[in-house]
Amino acid sequence: MNAIKELREYLQKDRSGPPAKILAKLAVALANESDFALAELYSLPLDEFELAIRLMRDWRLDRYYAARIRLFDVVLHDVLPDEFRS
Repeated sequence: MNAIKELREYLQKDRSGPPAKILAKLAVALANESDFALAELYSLPLDEFELAIRLMRDWRLDRYYAARIRLFDVVLHDVLPDEFRS
């Protein structure tokens, strides 16, 4: 399974845990091409850390993949809805 799809499914199952928030912020940083504190990755459990690495690899290889849009919808509407509304 590709990491973008895997992360979307992960976030749909767990929207409120600290690893979910960190992974969601990573996805936003990748989408916006903005800064992300790498130190946050080191606080992730190993499976989530490896998911983050796979996500960055997949994102770099295929920046315009349609699954990215679906992931971003989950992040903005379900995981971090209050942090990105004006």
